[in-house]
Amino acid sequence: MQEIIRFEDMNLSDEIKHAVKDMGFDEATKIQAQSIPLILEGKDVIGHSQTGTGKTAAFSIPSIEKIDKDMLGKVQVLILCPTRELAIQACDEIKKFTKYLPKIKAVPIYGGQAIERQITALKNRPQIVVGTPGRVMDHMRRKTLKLDCLKAIILDEADEMLSMGFREDIETILKDVPEERQTILFSATMSKEIMDITKKFQKNPELIKITRQQITVPSIEQYYFEVPRGKKNEVLSRLLDVYNPTRSMVFCNTKKQVDELVEELNVRGYAASGLHGDMKQTERTRIMNAFRNAKIDILVATDVAARGIDIDDIDAVFNYDIPQDMEYYVHRIGRTGRIGKEGKAFTFVCGRQQIYQLRDIENFTKAKIVLKAIPSSTEVIETKSRKLISEIKKTIEKGSLEKYNKIIDELLEDYSSLDISTALIKLIFAKENSYEPTKSDDALFENEGNRIKAEKVKMSNAQKKRSVQAKRQQHNSSARKNVVRADESNMDKISINLGRRQKVSAAHILGAVAGESGLPGKSFGRIEILDTCTIVSVPHEHTKEILAAMKGCKIMGYKTITRKI
Repeated sequence: MQEIIRFEDMNLSDEIKHAVKDMGFDEATKIQAQSIPLILEGKDVIGHSQTGTGKTAAFSIPSIEKIDKDMLGKVQVLILCPTRELAIQACDEIKKFTKYLPKIKAVPIYGGQAIERQITALKNRPQIVVGTPGRVMDHMRRKTLKLDCLKAIILDEADEMLSMGFREDIETILKDVPEERQTILFSATMSKEIMDITKKFQKNPELIKITRQQITVPSIEQYYFEVPRGKKNEVLSRLLDVYNPTRSMVFCNTKKQVDELVEELNVRGYAASGLHGDMKQTERTRIMNAFRNAKIDILVATDVAARGIDIDDIDAVFNYDIPQDMEYYVHRIGRTGRIGKEGKAFTFVCGRQQIYQLRDIENFTKAKIVLKAIPSSTEVIETKSRKLISEIKKTIEKGSLEKYNKIIDELLEDYSSLDISTALIKLIFAKENSYEPTKSDDALFENEGNRIKAEKVKMSNAQKKRSVQAKRQQHNSSARKNVVRADESNMDKISINLGRRQKVSAAHILGAVAGESGLPGKSFGRIEILDTCTIVSVPHEHTKEILAAMKGCKIMGYKTITRKI
């Protein structure tokens, strides 16, 4: 078993340690523990690691530490990511690590955002730039991104970038940045293309391989809930009431979240206590004993603080936050469903990015995590009512109620038995649990569910469309091998505003032009794909009708502008 490495014991600045502590992280993941020292030493690194291992911190922390304070006006670190979402996410995390280093700035640049806004951001002279390859190249060509003082370049999820067709862009960027720099590459797979890049652009790289066995957890029922941001407390309260676990654990990613959640649960009337790394051992022991002896029903904890807890009869585990490492997920839910007992695990998901994280966890655990609807306020009240009715019946059947008759007789002089019973039930509800679900949240939960369902349908349709386009491209590609191109002596040239940057192929262009005009593919001449446009040779006698047919045409979802040149 690997030795536990804590951030406070690593060779990091006090500012970084303070920021990491504020984020609630104590223990470095495997990839962080192995990567950070090597990157700090200035070595080129290949990180072979799956998604969900804390890679962003593994390269962000040492990159920040290596910023030269005497060159604060220059870009010193460039991080390439495959998508805008990952670029934004990585930049946001870097900003958290630089909380106590206000002079260090990070800027994301990516397609889909006005380039003028990014030019303004780059004029503020950041030291760290996080971007997608296409947009980084665009800024390099415009001279709005100057990399002459670059000290390190990082390829995050390199295999994903290559699969998206960014190889040419990546190689162009690597050739154009200073040769004397550190090159760091992270990839989930080590394909031939990845190895080609490492051989060509890295110098004696250190390989860090984080291998994990596939783990199955078949005995535990696993569910997830799509929760609107800011409503986790409400959803957790509803689930505690509906499922009514005798003993449960709630996992948060940070100490701060543990403290805030415990306070909120206690205000709502639940018996909860927290456990995290800032607590003294005596306090930890006291809380654990109280949890074992059923003096508290809910234990809220961080992953590190929960290490070593060995209690067999935990009915449910709640992932209030999705864990930063997929192995933590397995450790968390493994607290329930022990020694043949049934167990339930509930995970809260906020937004599309966390849906992707959940899918990675499913693949890792080889288990299905089922979507469930958030209980309505009516369901919660009905459940609480049934529970109270059951307890009243048991109390009546046990008997020995005579000593309370005098109180009832006195009340009956002024009130009906119905009024007395109703008042007593109201008192019981108020004493047992001060939390009451609000119907106003029901509509919010339903709308969030509908929104994410629509988003999933949209994503699924996009995937189907891409699959059809890929098949069409393959068909057209093989068909073109047997096509004899027309004589170009009597041809005009037209320009279509899509090129390499949009990742179009000759098959996409030919399919669209031939399909819209109704002319056979062999009627057209050379197709030349440039960075920002494509030049097509078309028959002179059909130029006008082709331009008319292409008006408003979409290729790969992009609206095209076609003109004669």
